[in-house]
Amino acid sequence: MKLIGFLVVALALMWTGGLIWFVGTLPLKVTDNRSRTDGIVILTGGSERIAAGIELLAKGRARKLLISGVHHRTNEAVLVDLSKQSPDLFKCCIELGRQAADTVGNAVETAAWAKRETIASLRLVTSAYHMPRSLVEFRKALPDVRLVAHPVFTKYVILEGWWRFPGTASFLAWEYNKYLVSLVRWRLIDDIAS
Repeated sequence: MKLIGFLVVALALMWTGGLIWFVGTLPLKVTDNRSRTDGIVILTGGSERIAAGIELLAKGRARKLLISGVHHRTNEAVLVDLSKQSPDLFKCCIELGRQAADTVGNAVETAAWAKRETIASLRLVTSAYHMPRSLVEFRKALPDVRLVAHPVFTKYVILEGWWRFPGTASFLAWEYNKYLVSLVRWRLIDDIAS
């Protein structure tokens, strides 16, 4: 019984340490918003992401943009209004991906698009808290594509002093758990493949 108690405490301490490490590695600012890539992909989940990604395209940071995981009822007019950009930008350079329902689906959908569009470098636009898990999935789906992380920040997830906000702390803990699942899943797949 003592051994089980010790193991539970040890696992809880390891998980807590991992959570602190995970949140400590989350980006607090955009480190590269000037380099050019072949494409940009926006993972849906917040208006800040869409506005940031489309603004990068409008500034000439890429030639093509995919918005992955777009709801089937969302049309271009809504996105034009949300982004405050010209509708012409949507006609020439933006594609709406409607197949993805989660991060794994985003990576798969983007990999197919990148192959079709001959994308060798890709800027990944998603929320800062979502970036680590997204990079795990995208690196597996697009091993030959150079990825540039472009985190977006939302006022609803406060990264500085996160432990003082129960809603943020529980949200980040949940995201950390999903990150761990991604790592373990890919590790198991790699072990099975080899």
